[in-house]
Amino acid sequence: MSHVVAEQRMVSTTRDCKARLVPVGDPMTIPANTFVTITQSLGGNYTVVYLGNMLRVDGTDADALGLEKFELNFDDPGDGRIHEEQIWEALETVYDPEIPVNLRSLGLIYSLKVNQHTGKVTIEMTLTAPGCGMGPVLVGDVKHRVRLVPNVQQVDVELVFDPPWRREMMSEEAQLETGMFF
Repeated sequence: MSHVVAEQRMVSTTRDCKARLVPVGDPMTIPANTFVTITQSLGGNYTVVYLGNMLRVDGTDADALGLEKFELNFDDPGDGRIHEEQIWEALETVYDPEIPVNLRSLGLIYSLKVNQHTGKVTIEMTLTAPGCGMGPVLVGDVKHRVRLVPNVQQVDVELVFDPPWRREMMSEEAQLETGMFF
């Protein structure tokens, strides 16, 4: 589910649809039976234009756009614990809006800490550029997807810029995919 929409297309919402304003991340609701233009589909997220504003719609609400709903399901092992590999799996479904690569493969996740007693996950991440206006949207995407992991009660995400991101932080696969392998 990591394809990019090749061309823009207009759809009508089938129900009220939760969205976040790009780039600030403020929540909005697109009313049912409203025309929007889908400009991008990446990692199960959709970028749409509504009333001249660019909005991000999570794939879990894709049915409101008349599309197949993105399902991110995790098996609960039943031990009451948060399993780190499931968090990484969730993070691999969050894509940079300008580079068609997930945040983990881009090397944007600097640290991941799990507190089993409180159910809290703390993530330090960065952006490809300090001035990137998509920071609040990406933080919202990370929080939303990690909350889907069984036994997660709280997700804190901190944007950090030290050390600055460099393309060498990308996985070799991501470097090859983007043509940044030297």
